[in-house]
Amino acid sequence: MNDILPEETPVWRYLEETVTRVLAGYGYEEIRLPIVEKTELFKRSIGEVTDIVEKEMYTFEDRNGDSLTLRPEGTAGCVRAMLEHGRVGNRQAQRVWYRGPMFRHERPQKGRYRQFHQVGIEVFGLEGPDVDAELILMTARLWRQLGLADAVTLQLNSLGSVASRAAYREILVEYLQTHYETLDEDSRRRLLTNPLRVLDSKNPAMQALIEAAPRLMEHLDAESRAHFDGLCAILDAVGVRYEINTRLVRGLDYYGRTVFEWVTDRLGAQGTVCAGGRYDGLVEQLGGKPTPAVGFAMGLERLTALIDPAAVPMERFRPHAYLVSVGEGTEIAAQVLADRLREALPELRLLMNCGGGNFKAQMKRADRSGAPLALILGEDEVARGVAGVKPLRDGGEQATVSQDALVADLAEWLRSQP
Repeated sequence: MNDILPEETPVWRYLEETVTRVLAGYGYEEIRLPIVEKTELFKRSIGEVTDIVEKEMYTFEDRNGDSLTLRPEGTAGCVRAMLEHGRVGNRQAQRVWYRGPMFRHERPQKGRYRQFHQVGIEVFGLEGPDVDAELILMTARLWRQLGLADAVTLQLNSLGSVASRAAYREILVEYLQTHYETLDEDSRRRLLTNPLRVLDSKNPAMQALIEAAPRLMEHLDAESRAHFDGLCAILDAVGVRYEINTRLVRGLDYYGRTVFEWVTDRLGAQGTVCAGGRYDGLVEQLGGKPTPAVGFAMGLERLTALIDPAAVPMERFRPHAYLVSVGEGTEIAAQVLADRLREALPELRLLMNCGGGNFKAQMKRADRSGAPLALILGEDEVARGVAGVKPLRDGGEQATVSQDALVADLAEWLRSQP
């Protein structure tokens, strides 16, 4: 689990603000979900024989003896919330999104932590390929706005219906059993419990075997094939490039039909930055009426690692001004002036010197703050009811203005700032 330090948070804020703006542009509403859920929720939704449930969840008993788990992903909790509050099964489409920390006991490495952060998007009540396409087009727009369009590649697959997947499973198991001696320990364990996950193995020794395996895409039912073709037709029409990856199965049991991932080759082994798909059976599986659903999640640690800090408008996250006060009685006067400026100019980011220090030391602090302006109060300025205004970035001359005029001057100056 890692700390995100002040020098790193501007990139996070830039990412989060961009995501929020893009999602609002598509009409998605924010929902805020608890970090802790009942363990049974994840066993029923994710699948008891997935790596997440078997190995990775942080699970504990509370004082009542109930088994609780720190959420390893967000979809299950979102479905639980939509059911609990009667927002699905009423023929009304729901488009929601959420963000926050998730927890998995994995081997920490670059871009992968045991506490990690995701933005998740879920849509309920819409079954056509048009909404699948909307989610993908929305992410493509986000990458363009973040300057990441050239850093990521879209991979698509279809897992078909429950029936076609069950038929394919028999074919796959038969194939894998004929190559049992070649399977690694994990694949042998999955063979009779979750054989599709064998196709997702990252073991280099398994790749030739996986490549030669029967392809699910060749065993799709007619409706799933039409759904996938409809999705591809929309992406083609808009001009979104993609690769069909028949080995893409995702690691959660609830997916069916469309699955997709945005991947990068710039983060080493942790190449997936955004992934999701359709999970039409999950609402019913958790006790609701049959409800089509689709969604995705994006990993914020991996996206922040991709973003070029030079592309982040850092000036938006720095103070506009640093207030220096030197001399007897100036600290109280500075507090009064600062309060007046903040009241009149709510958008002003004003950092005030605290802890004393001579003029030279305070001006060094002002410079280190990144603020473009220093506001200066000495004993003479306080006596005259004025303040010094010194540009710190463009070499301009210090000016002296009345404190009454300072509000109007700063308001005009703020209008010129990004």
